[in-house]
Amino acid sequence: MRRAHEVEFKIYGDDLQFVEIQLDPEETIIAEAGAMMYMDQSIEMDTIFGDGSGREANDLKGKLFSAGKRVLTGESLFMTAFTNRGREKKCVSFAAPYPGKVVPFDLMELGGTLICQKDAFLCAAKGISVGIAFQKKIGVGLFGGEGFIMQKLEGDGLAFMHAGGTIIKKDLEPGEMIKLDTGCLVALTRTVNYDIQFASNIKNALFGGEGLVLATLTGPGSVWLQSLPFSRLADRIYAASKAGGGKSKGEGSLLGSVGIGNLFGGND
Repeated sequence: MRRAHEVEFKIYGDDLQFVEIQLDPEETIIAEAGAMMYMDQSIEMDTIFGDGSGREANDLKGKLFSAGKRVLTGESLFMTAFTNRGREKKCVSFAAPYPGKVVPFDLMELGGTLICQKDAFLCAAKGISVGIAFQKKIGVGLFGGEGFIMQKLEGDGLAFMHAGGTIIKKDLEPGEMIKLDTGCLVALTRTVNYDIQFASNIKNALFGGEGLVLATLTGPGSVWLQSLPFSRLADRIYAASKAGGGKSKGEGSLLGSVGIGNLFGGND
């Protein structure tokens, strides 16, 4: 018997996805504050303390400690619980905050634990604990892109995460290693060894465009990677905005500096 609620789901969209969760009467799903897109009339929304598992301590001190762990990952002190109070199956949906994919994970099939980047969690069935995982290696904490603290999901039900661009899963054999940009890591099972490797020479570090370090993931286990980390997207937008001086820039020689946006009053 699973301890987490057994919810059903359907993912819509291609590059701007959202997930629709179907809840039986009295079933509950937890989510990050502000992630909800729409919900049926019979869905009741409640703001909660704690890690979302429903098994944390009942006293205020215990709940504050449980919620405080989430603050260390940069998330809100609160989570939101959505419960179906009707007599029939009802729906609630959650949207991704930027272009990318919504990925479902059945924690029972992953050994009950999944480690993920701090802002990847979207929602999960009630009974899943959303906690923290400390990076014990100083090098990983300082240069690994995610700092010393990542999110840890524990339980035996469904959890949903969001990541940018295209998502790929790689299953690593014992001793098999892959190298990747530190920002491209989405999640890994607890058996994968996460470390960093410095650039082989100073020329690559300064002019190679890949930075000073790369992340190394060594099996056995599974890892999930994203093609477009949000930090990379934000850097490109900021660079383009800075180069353009905050003004629209015509891309075609025919339009020149007028631009399509100006022709239709887009900058008014």
